[in-house]
Amino acid sequence: MPMTRQLISSGGKWEPILGYSRAVVDDDWLFLAGTGGFEPGTGDVAEDVMDQTRQCLANAKEALNKAGFDLADTVRIVVYLVDMGDFAKVAPVFGEAFAGILPANTTVGSPELIDPRLKVEIEITAKKRR
Repeated sequence: MPMTRQLISSGGKWEPILGYSRAVVDDDWLFLAGTGGFEPGTGDVAEDVMDQTRQCLANAKEALNKAGFDLADTVRIVVYLVDMGDFAKVAPVFGEAFAGILPANTTVGSPELIDPRLKVEIEITAKKRR
């Protein structure tokens, strides 16, 4: 059976400029590109890192759902933090979102992200359960 590939767009301004998709589905796998805490429609970004983290997760969940996946399908997350001192603040937010799922997690410090307002960004790899 041939593999199926589906490209998921958020309609964000960077997708056509950089030539990428918000997410790529390849058979049972979904690869979500780095996702920041931008408010859909307005592009606003909260100042608080915990609020940004919650918005990152909401944006990620929306992309997963659009592709027919759920947050529960997550097998790996990568978290990029501009300030590793924020780890203690964001860890419980991720812990709550992924309780019972327990994906592999890598958290790394990044000196800056695509928008200087961003303090956190996440990537997700998911596999649809059969």
